[in-house]
Amino acid sequence: MDIKLQQVSFAYSVGTPFEKYALFDVDLNIESKTYQAIIGHTGSGKSTILQHFNGLLKPTKGQVHIGERIIEAGKKAKELKPIRQKVGIVFQFPEHQLFEETVLKDIMFGPMNFGVSEEEAERRAREGIKLVGLPEEVLEKSPFDLSGGQMRRVAIAGVLAMNPEIIVLDEPTAGLDPRGQKEIMDLFYKLHKERELTTILVTHSMEDAAKYADNIAIMHEGRCVLTGTPREIFSDSETLQKYRLELPRIVRFQRKIEQLIGKPLSKVCLTEEELAEEIARQKRKGGDE
Repeated sequence: MDIKLQQVSFAYSVGTPFEKYALFDVDLNIESKTYQAIIGHTGSGKSTILQHFNGLLKPTKGQVHIGERIIEAGKKAKELKPIRQKVGIVFQFPEHQLFEETVLKDIMFGPMNFGVSEEEAERRAREGIKLVGLPEEVLEKSPFDLSGGQMRRVAIAGVLAMNPEIIVLDEPTAGLDPRGQKEIMDLFYKLHKERELTTILVTHSMEDAAKYADNIAIMHEGRCVLTGTPREIFSDSETLQKYRLELPRIVRFQRKIEQLIGKPLSKVCLTEEELAEEIARQKRKGGDE
């Protein structure tokens, strides 16, 4: 499913002395099966915008298109359950939402709440636990007897058991060590490819946005100020600084290498592998001259 935001503004506590706008006239198109990153500094509107993707928040102004459905400001949104079944959100620290006495029951809860039979919900739970890389015997344990990383994977399995077409990730690596961060991000990318999901990553990590995303949108003070591919976005360090964002580490390292050799490389490299290949290509080119 595609997602399209048209002139979306959102205010908290509308009509009260505490009314405060968090989004202003946001336009954003996210095509089906693409990997979209949304980046921005704290308070830029990232967390507010993600809650519009499945109707948790409704726009104060404008329209949100989710597939064929339109959620429009000033109009009552009817029957949002099908949307919430198709759009799964993995919030920060999703393990805090675990509550059942066994992992199996926790993963089954969501599908059964949407009318899936107990038999089908259990099948999805067993499939989901494998998808997130945990052994099936974990299903009989209490989720609270697991490690933090395992609990997060169980929570992710619960979202996957809904069979979403779109998955929204809100800072999914928060609180994890570097190894855990890489494992979780690689897991989501694998699922994105294998299940042909539309994936939306809300993150402060320039590295993750550079490595995984097809497209990036920059949020700044409640506005979507820039969109483009990772290579386009990270080619313009001055604009990023304007929005209080840094280049990914690998691009900063590339800039230092370019200073040392006295000339730019032919492209902005987004991964270590790309940079190594580009340096090797430059050496071969130099040797031929």
